[in-house]
Amino acid sequence: MSSFSNFRSNGAAAAIGGAFMLALALLATAARAAEPQFPPGSRVGLVPPAGMILSDKFDGFADPDKDAAILITVLPAAAYSQIEKHFETESMRKKGLTLEKREPIKFSFGKGYLFVGRQVADKTRYRKWLLAVETDDLTTLVTVQAPLDDSNYSDRAIRAALATLAVRGKVPESEELGLLPFTIGDLAGFRVEGILRGRVVMLGDAQNETPLDPTKGVLQTDGPGARLLIAALPGGPADPNDHANFARLSFNEIGGLRDVHVTMSEPLRISRQSGYQIMAEAKDAGTGANVMVVQWLRFGGGGFLQMIGVSRAENWTNVLARLRTIRDSIELK
Repeated sequence: MSSFSNFRSNGAAAAIGGAFMLALALLATAARAAEPQFPPGSRVGLVPPAGMILSDKFDGFADPDKDAAILITVLPAAAYSQIEKHFETESMRKKGLTLEKREPIKFSFGKGYLFVGRQVADKTRYRKWLLAVETDDLTTLVTVQAPLDDSNYSDRAIRAALATLAVRGKVPESEELGLLPFTIGDLAGFRVEGILRGRVVMLGDAQNETPLDPTKGVLQTDGPGARLLIAALPGGPADPNDHANFARLSFNEIGGLRDVHVTMSEPLRISRQSGYQIMAEAKDAGTGANVMVVQWLRFGGGGFLQMIGVSRAENWTNVLARLRTIRDSIELK
């Protein structure tokens, strides 16, 4: 009877253990089946644990009702070597962070470490997970916080979410453009070359496949080389009488040019708003090519739009018409 009882107990334990492992496998499979969610404009995302949604206040996910969050920070690749040192400094302990575990972790796109610990902040005790991953061109730091006694965000659930970490090669152009405080109705054959999140976009002529290299001036020697920078900036003169002087000062700050000769400077209505136009002949400081430059400022809404277009001189007539098409299609959100 005793041996039978032992057999039954051991069998039950084995069954429970098997069921537990199966549950873990199913959890991981379910997490992998869902598509990773990316914060707008971020190359890094994951499948968040149940209860968390994309945050509209930071790059990551949040469950405000439970004071739980996942913060995704993207850093330069060189930053990885400093992260481990940062987490083991006395300053972190003074902030109430106590690290309990450090585990190596691997992904198909890179490797790193998972730090697990706890923290006391504003008299609340939190469980913390800190995932640092190094790839060829960036370092990702994922910080997870949940109240220590919250069973919804267990260690198992958070690890399953972190296992879905994904890094995409680039942010879709439509997504990047969606983060700007303005829309561009017509790109007039230009393509997006770069975006400073929420403020600036650089457009390049789609016929020119040479990428922008700031060390070589505003243009390259091959191809049409036309480019247009559009920036939404705060401030600007409140008095229209100050627009001309403000426009000249802004134009003089344009880099990559030499031998500049202004050919036109005049007020201009742009999309029913007060504006100012300056046009000039110049040379590209890097290549020596003859270029034409235009700056349009559009005032209103507590700030202004600065649009700077440049092209090789021999292509200017055609390029200027396309630049005007883009300019006139811009609408503030």
